[in-house]
Amino acid sequence: MISISMQAQSLIGAWEMKHISEAGTPLRSVVIFSDGYQVISTFEATSGKFISSNGGTWKLNGDTITEKVEFDTKNSERVGTEVSFKVSMNDSILKAVGSDMELKRIDKGLPGKLQGAWLMSGRKRDGKIQQRDTNRPRKTMKILSGTCFQWIAYNTETKQFMGTGGGTYTTKNGTYTEQIEFFSRDDTRVGASLQFDYSLVDGAWHHSGLSSKGKPIYEIWSLRK
Repeated sequence: MISISMQAQSLIGAWEMKHISEAGTPLRSVVIFSDGYQVISTFEATSGKFISSNGGTWKLNGDTITEKVEFDTKNSERVGTEVSFKVSMNDSILKAVGSDMELKRIDKGLPGKLQGAWLMSGRKRDGKIQQRDTNRPRKTMKILSGTCFQWIAYNTETKQFMGTGGGTYTTKNGTYTEQIEFFSRDDTRVGASLQFDYSLVDGAWHHSGLSSKGKPIYEIWSLRK
């Protein structure tokens, strides 16, 4: 293991840790780093039952990561606070120094046509596009690596967490396909595969199809800056 002396780009992508709960249940924790934003979620490895999630902004200075928390399902009082910790890594392993957290790389952000952190910025209803202010405290964010995704709905002002879900995704011939591995609102959705039409229009991600509840949706997402 070597200390980080390279650019923060080395962290971009998805990482995972397999571990066991105090009750003996196999767990998975998946971390996605995009440019400036990150999320970590823990869920039961077999059932997909959601356990916890937190995330926000991040920056790397030498071998120290500093995160500013935007949501935390276990402790909402952490929202708005900063936490720093040292890490060490090689091409396939990321460790938090002084803890037992050791993550293995899933991908490096590739192929990742939609890699990055996106905020829902609009919807199309009755043929008309309704814009949404992405600077408001109430956010719906979706973070994607090269192969993994997670969406999170939360409010940085009230510190409220509304829901999340995630798993793996592919993009092929204008079709975006999600394979759900965890969903905080409904464990029965785990294992479902959802397909959507997608396109990039002037840098915005247009996303249409049927929601997990079977309702038609047309969403517009903008890269978070």
